Amino acid sequence: MGLDKNTLETLRIDRAAPQANNSHAGRWLIVISLAVLALGLAWKFLAPSAVVVRTATVREPASAGRQTVLNASGYVTARRQATVSSKVTGKVTEVLFEEGQRVQQGTILAKLDTSNVTASLKLAEAQLVVAKVSLDETKVLIEQAQREQRRISELANNRISSQSDLDRAQSDVSSLKARLDRQQQEIGVAQSQVDLWSQQLDDTIIRAPFSGIIISKNAQPGEMISPMSAGGSFTRTGIGTVVDMESIEIEVDVNESYIGRVEPEQRVQATLDAYPDWQMPAKVIAIIPTADRQKATVKVRIGFEKLDPKILPDMGVKVAFQGGTETPAQKPGLVIPKAALRQENGRDFVWLVQKRSATRRSVTVGARRNDEVTISDGLAVGDQVVLDGPAELKEGARVTGEKR
Repeated sequence: MGLDKNTLETLRIDRAAPQANNSHAGRWLIVISLAVLALGLAWKFLAPSAVVVRTATVREPASAGRQTVLNASGYVTARRQATVSSKVTGKVTEVLFEEGQRVQQGTILAKLDTSNVTASLKLAEAQLVVAKVSLDETKVLIEQAQREQRRISELANNRISSQSDLDRAQSDVSSLKARLDRQQQEIGVAQSQVDLWSQQLDDTIIRAPFSGIIISKNAQPGEMISPMSAGGSFTRTGIGTVVDMESIEIEVDVNESYIGRVEPEQRVQATLDAYPDWQMPAKVIAIIPTADRQKATVKVRIGFEKLDPKILPDMGVKVAFQGGTETPAQKPGLVIPKAALRQENGRDFVWLVQKRSATRRSVTVGARRNDEVTISDGLAVGDQVVLDGPAELKEGARVTGEKR
């Protein structure tokens, strides 16, 4: 059946309609993008800034499962420490180090004035040259005297020369040989003088006796320095102090009444006064076999199992000597600093930092010891708890944590 013209016109595709629809959709996309951008800028400038808080990491107790048999206190010491001085007295001209600088064995630390030593060295070298020249001259004279002796000996054999002339020629040769021996000894003495003044010149350079860190600087250019005290307070006896940080250990004085609880290789937990929440494993190195009669104590040396740059000489430290028996009935729990624990309406809680937000968490408190609290429920190892922060801290507040 055929279709009329009007019917065919209705079947045509209207190409103008999609363009109008696409243009309308594009406008909406632009409007939505601008709205999202405006919301982002509003959030950036109107949202509250993050609160800076100090945090600490929840950890397991280092001495879990072992019993502490004795507590003591002492200091961190360095077994290898030296106040570096010079071997000769002189005026400091250069100081080539600063406090806190790490140096290697043989590093030049300072230099002394070398004017007098240099002049003496040049004089000794000149005397050595003169002695060698005199030796060469004597050798020539010996050769001449020996030739003269041979001629006179031939003349004496032919009864042309007298015996006295022959004796005189032989005496001259012997005398010159004796002079040659003396001059050879003089050259040895002159060489020793040169070596001596060369060593004196080298002694004006002060070097590090071993690798370590400079902890003090005791002299400046222009000051006098000497290996021994001389001239009152105007003469220094040391240029600086070097400490071998690899020789760091702990020294504690244990009351002699309890020294029986300590034995070599015994496990120890050390806590620096500067870092009360950081327990370091250590062990007893030696018990010094003598007692202090005035303090009634025995000195004990304790070595760290692992050194750390934060451990510095002369720091105060508390140690807990561990026994070898287990404590199975004890539930160790987790440890946090006491400063992180808070209370409200008689209930204990802490603030956690999770995804840069503050989260309140109720906890069950176990034992309390010094500046630490044992948490038996509510926390996991590795959680970051807030030590101090604003009193108005709320759930979900934006925070930035700085580890203690």
